[in-house]
Amino acid sequence: MSIIDYHGDKNILVSVKGHPYPRDAFFEVFESMAGIAYTAVEQPASQVFFRPDLARDYDAFVLYDMPGIDFSRQPPDLVAPPESFKADFLRLLDLGHGFVFLHHAIAAWPEWPEYAEIVGGRFLYLPGTVRNKPCLDSGYRHAVPYQARVLRGHPVTVGVDTSFPVTDELYLYEVFEDEVIPLLSSDYDFDRDHFFSARQAVMGNLYSNAGWDHPQGSSCIGWVKHYGNSPVVYLQMGDGVDAYENPHFRRLLSNAIHWVASDDGRRWARERNREGS
Repeated sequence: MSIIDYHGDKNILVSVKGHPYPRDAFFEVFESMAGIAYTAVEQPASQVFFRPDLARDYDAFVLYDMPGIDFSRQPPDLVAPPESFKADFLRLLDLGHGFVFLHHAIAAWPEWPEYAEIVGGRFLYLPGTVRNKPCLDSGYRHAVPYQARVLRGHPVTVGVDTSFPVTDELYLYEVFEDEVIPLLSSDYDFDRDHFFSARQAVMGNLYSNAGWDHPQGSSCIGWVKHYGNSPVVYLQMGDGVDAYENPHFRRLLSNAIHWVASDDGRRWARERNREGS
């Protein structure tokens, strides 16, 4: 795949809310990016921008949100997305609109199975069903120091060291490895002994994996894929300030935005969709 020449400004929409994050530090990441202008909108207000007539003002969307889960109850209530929003989202994917999903966005809309197919995986706060199979709740571990490794050359990984240190939250989650093209992996141990149960956490038992026998998970922490005619990137990094300030994370995110917003990225997605890849 050719390296993209990123000329001209990209105008992006960043959708947030549903998970706590340090706002100033997060938005400073985008303010530091050359050639990118951003508009930040919180859920559920950001849903209106998925209307194709409004989305056309943006070259790409970055989703750092986690709608569809009401944490005010124990266990949390799972809330389905509005039908109009789903229709708009799928229409954008058919039109080739680019999407970057960050960190906890992989946990959004647990009552909409197709959302997981769009992203390429699923983080479960509660035991559930993924691809018609029962799954335990996912795992999390905060502030993990690890080495990230670039698995292949791609416009998203251009200018990033082949191996680099990261301190960030990691997930023991579902990755659809048959559908994604892995770009990044972690050298951490992705087994139940090194993670805590998400269900235990939302029930008030932080940092516990008692009675939780999650199977071995994927070490993949970043990938590209298409859905419909749209190029899609997921980056598992991005929990907090340690990640935001990491120059490799910033380069990956900037590259990802430029790629999904580019003619090359959209052409790649259309070709894969046409070929049924």
